[in-house]
Amino acid sequence: MIPYGRQDISQADIDAVVDVLRSDFLTQGPMVPRFEQAVASHVGARHALAVNSATSALHIACLALDLGPGDWLWTSPVTFVASANCGLYCGARVDFVDIDPKTFNLCPEALARKLEQAEREGRLPKIVVPVHLCGQPCDMAAIHALATRYGFKVIEDASHAIGGRYRDEFIGNCRYSDITVFSFHPVKIITTAEGGMALTNDDELARRMALLRSHGITRDPAQMTREPDGPWYYQQIDLGLNYRMTELQAALGVSQMTRLDTFVARRHALARRYDSLLAGLPLSTPWQHPDSYSGLHLYVIRLDLPRLDGRTHREVFEALRAAGIGVNLHYIPVHTQPYYQGLGFRAGDFPESERYYKEAISLPMYQGLTEADQDTVIRTLRHALGIY
Repeated sequence: MIPYGRQDISQADIDAVVDVLRSDFLTQGPMVPRFEQAVASHVGARHALAVNSATSALHIACLALDLGPGDWLWTSPVTFVASANCGLYCGARVDFVDIDPKTFNLCPEALARKLEQAEREGRLPKIVVPVHLCGQPCDMAAIHALATRYGFKVIEDASHAIGGRYRDEFIGNCRYSDITVFSFHPVKIITTAEGGMALTNDDELARRMALLRSHGITRDPAQMTREPDGPWYYQQIDLGLNYRMTELQAALGVSQMTRLDTFVARRHALARRYDSLLAGLPLSTPWQHPDSYSGLHLYVIRLDLPRLDGRTHREVFEALRAAGIGVNLHYIPVHTQPYYQGLGFRAGDFPESERYYKEAISLPMYQGLTEADQDTVIRTLRHALGIY
């Protein structure tokens, strides 16, 4: 089986984790701050807060921005459910903005139209979560301009996008957002096994997220309500959670960061080769906006169904899987999930997202993918399409 994605673990990665196992700290030691500094320095953000998953990062980001009952969070339908669920965790309501059919990202024009209507109806969002699907950044300058006009906060869900750039600056620098979130799941560009990170340039947001990830507890006398009883003293000053990253995860992350740029460059080389080998087939390859340099977490094709002589999307997908090509589909539009249907969403609400879902297939894309493996993918895909 050739998977759609997988981690790349070197001996240096293994040695870094073993060193921590032999150290005095398995959690709450020096490696988490070191990993945070490595990422913040690389992308150009002032603060980075490592947590146990990107889902946790999204949650504390929403909490730090005071999202709560009576508020709205908007995001893209074409994303993993965590991008929307983080709003529900805070008691807010969630809505969606349809995608741009070329980038598969939240469409700024659709967002502008929806904001105009929401302003008339008195239900503007408190937070918008643009998702950098596949690693390609959204049009953040346009979204930031709308945020300034309408007064909402922006959380970039860059779970797919570490190592990518927007307008020649690294994604994660928060130039156009309040907070950016990365994921370090094993299929992502770099991994900490599980893990995530929230980045911000706002000192107060960083302080709040640091508090929220660790039970709302502080040992900083400056944050306490009275003088400490002694050196053992701590105070819970907020209702936080246990979202901390371990030292083992952080050590792996520090080691992986040394190869981040190499990993992304390799993905771009593979994408260029896919583009060439897929040319002329009844499908479309990913379009890259000239303002972006994608992290290329995913390589998504869209089938041209009218040209497939009756073959269906499902038949092509299943033929690939049966032949040992571990394709996937990123993602089922969130508003079509049963839970969200229970909240009132219906098929037809976001037609571009639903059209994408009927045509999209994620081909294998990871830094360890060989050209021989890629040739196997292409040969199998041609057979699945009925092209011999």
